Amino acid sequence: MNNVVNGTDRTTAANEGGTWRIFKGKANDGTESTTLYGEDRDADIAVTLLMQGSDLPRIVQWGRPMAHPEYLVNCNDAVRPQRVSGGLDDTDWPSIIPTQAEAWTGSDRLVLRRDGVELFCRFSTTDDPIAIDGRRVAITTIDEVQGLTLLWECEITQSGLLRQRARLSNGRSTDGSESDGSRAENELGTLSVDKIELAYPVPEEASEILSTTGHHLRERSPQRQPFNIGRVERLSMVGRPDFDASLLMTAGVPGFGFSHGEAYSAHVGWSGNSVLSAERTTYTQGLIGGAEQLVGGEMQLGQGESYTTPWVYGSYGEGLNEVASRFHGFVRSMHPLFAKKPRPVILNTWEAVYFDHSFDTLKALADKARDSGVERFVVDDGWFMHRRDDTAGLGDWQIDPAVWPEGEKSLGALAKYVHALGMEFGLWFEPEMVNPDSDTARAHPDWIMHANRDRLPMQGRSQQVMDLTNPEAYAYVFDAMDTLVDSLGIDYIKWDHNKLVTEPVSPYSGLPCVHAQTEAVYRIFKTLKQRHPGLEIETCSSGGGRVDLGILEFADRIWASDCVDPVERADIQRYTSLLVPPEMIGEHVGASPAHSTMRATSQQMRMAMAFFGHLGIEWDLQKQDDEALQHLAQWVEAYKRNRTMFEHGTVVHADSSDPAIRVDGIVSEDKSHAVFRFTQLTTSQHYPVAPIRIPGLDAEGAYTVRPLSVSLDLDGIGNGQSELGWWNEQGSVLPGEFLAECGVRPPSLNPAQAVLFELVRV
Repeated sequence: MNNVVNGTDRTTAANEGGTWRIFKGKANDGTESTTLYGEDRDADIAVTLLMQGSDLPRIVQWGRPMAHPEYLVNCNDAVRPQRVSGGLDDTDWPSIIPTQAEAWTGSDRLVLRRDGVELFCRFSTTDDPIAIDGRRVAITTIDEVQGLTLLWECEITQSGLLRQRARLSNGRSTDGSESDGSRAENELGTLSVDKIELAYPVPEEASEILSTTGHHLRERSPQRQPFNIGRVERLSMVGRPDFDASLLMTAGVPGFGFSHGEAYSAHVGWSGNSVLSAERTTYTQGLIGGAEQLVGGEMQLGQGESYTTPWVYGSYGEGLNEVASRFHGFVRSMHPLFAKKPRPVILNTWEAVYFDHSFDTLKALADKARDSGVERFVVDDGWFMHRRDDTAGLGDWQIDPAVWPEGEKSLGALAKYVHALGMEFGLWFEPEMVNPDSDTARAHPDWIMHANRDRLPMQGRSQQVMDLTNPEAYAYVFDAMDTLVDSLGIDYIKWDHNKLVTEPVSPYSGLPCVHAQTEAVYRIFKTLKQRHPGLEIETCSSGGGRVDLGILEFADRIWASDCVDPVERADIQRYTSLLVPPEMIGEHVGASPAHSTMRATSQQMRMAMAFFGHLGIEWDLQKQDDEALQHLAQWVEAYKRNRTMFEHGTVVHADSSDPAIRVDGIVSEDKSHAVFRFTQLTTSQHYPVAPIRIPGLDAEGAYTVRPLSVSLDLDGIGNGQSELGWWNEQGSVLPGEFLAECGVRPPSLNPAQAVLFELVRV
């Protein structure tokens, strides 16, 4: 049966630009089908959902908008697989949550149990299953035999992301309606939810996988592999995304890069335990997606109770730059105040003084910071009770009078002094952790997570985990932070998380508690910011742990890594920017040699590598000579001249076959201005380096390309023995198309050096 346009349209408000359209039809075998087509032409994205009879919806298309979506009413006949020998009566064709009832033979994606017995479910749509609200479509389904209600939602964001989540209800849906289950409600036992994994299909051509791995001080290191038959998964099972967690699971055409090749990425927006996966069976095309990874017994639903999964995001693009730009637009939409307040330049005291706190020391450092152009002064670890090193005091969130006595040399006096210098004042906390050697732990051992009453979990950094699911522990931590924000006039909190969460059982409930702990963390972030308008909070987890869209809804900044060595940071920052916009990535100028690697680098290299992010300083300025401080102040001023463009522009990374170089930049929204960085990490096979392409510009425009003033002087960092024609204050004017296709010859630099240059449309 060839269906023509016989459907109805349901459109969002015109000013939002998103549209869902519904088409009804019949397949050639007589099966009733419903096709939902959603698009946002401004964001250049579209998705097609197919509901075959009463089955769960299937995502059958994800990519660019279509000229004639009305004919998608025939997509059932176009893509439904045939029966094949040796299989079941229906060939596997995964729905949004595939089960064995629909012939799924891959890994379990819906794991539910009652009384320890696994349930095998088959969900069917209700009589009027589809609800459309603006950009979001919701589809309600039930399993009559098991007495379950499943609500699935799919949304197209203004930046062009797709996101989906599911809400599973035991017996009754959370809106109060009956589940229509065949079992009497009083017969339904407690339901244990172990997993609900959601995914996006990718085309057969997307046969290469990119993910990231790493460890402390080397987060987000890229790795590629073929997308073969089988399953690849990246687990985070330490209470938050770990250093080796992959921000994205990306499948693309072989050899896809930043500026070329179709790429499809998935991300789980959750700050607790999670899994990202890519899977292909012999019967199906590939799926990428993920889930919250629940511990057995952690999510138990009584009658009428529900569990809602985290949002699982999908981003499509021609190259990773477009994939990333969709995430950046979404994250920026969650922080509208950034548009009114440029990101303040930060000085953080950690690598400057460590635990050596005193009023006189930090007052002198604050003076140097102000003179260097710093706008936010952050006092790191070491200010609270008994905290002379990292073995004691954590959890005792009271100012230590032995270090900060009352009066003119108190911590409050320092905060007042910093404010008088015109800088904001910030303070470090680690609210989720406690040292066993602390007054808090001695007074309240029941506030520490542990699964066995006779022992504590293995320690890390002399720490254990504070059980914030315990109302008393939560109230203590929140009240301590809230009081200090009030009394000190704190503008900014650096929130750290330094221990892997293992054996995560709450003594209060007796149950595994990572999910509830994560929700408690979100609640503290949210409530503190509601009570103190303008307060900003950075999320830091031993550096680059816990980077995800769940925490980024509340956090204003992430700390990309405890390693500020600029050579290591070149890729740490590059691959962090696949998810996080530059103005939210903490990028600091540190000492040389770097404290984490003992590698010596030039001041030019260290400042250039920190230039595109949320600029900060992690350096004892009291020990620097006047020339170094003057040079620093010049770079800070150059950053301030460009930061507004960085906070709204498009991040661009150029592809290169030369593993020794990196080309990274930011292009303004209107493409009238761009700043790029050329980095020579090691010596190259080519000498001098080949011309570098400059993507992201207006192909029909012409640009003056010239070095940024702070990078004009190549003395001491370059090894070229003749002049480079465009490397001067006047620069050269070139077509945007030429710059994208042919590029410019970069300066010949020594290893571990970087320079900045700008392009201005004429």
